[in-house]
Amino acid sequence: MFLVGCDNPFAPNLDYNHSSATTGIADLKYVDGIFTNLTYAYTFKDTMIYGQMLNQDFTFTYRDYDLGYDVSWGRQDEMRITENMFQNSEQLSLVWNKIISVTVDSTTKDSTQIIRGFNLSVIFNPSDVVRIDGRVNLTLQKDTSSGKWSILKWNDESNF
Repeated sequence: MFLVGCDNPFAPNLDYNHSSATTGIADLKYVDGIFTNLTYAYTFKDTMIYGQMLNQDFTFTYRDYDLGYDVSWGRQDEMRITENMFQNSEQLSLVWNKIISVTVDSTTKDSTQIIRGFNLSVIFNPSDVVRIDGRVNLTLQKDTSSGKWSILKWNDESNF
């Protein structure tokens, strides 16, 4: 009888009503879930979560200012490059800033373009820290069968 009414402070009850704010993982049926999960993936260097957000036709593009032209690659290269960054850094910190622009496909509502500021710190070791402040221009696409959003195009508009 004594054991039934006792709570163990070292084994608290599970909270079945958790939200993305406590777990870090968000529902991709909402556009905000993309940004929450990107932060989570970078913080915990989780390529599985990262890969779930990339559309099969994903394209990453950035401007190479030294060469004077845009450089692009697809999903497979993006996963390889991101995995290398995750493995070779001690810590990553991604902070999203204000949304600058949102454009929604008015005919289908299955596509949206979001331009948003960000701050990224990549710490390779205490004396090698790279800080990038810039903007990301994402084209998100909603899967009609699952209702989940994915990143179709990622244009990095930072001056790095």
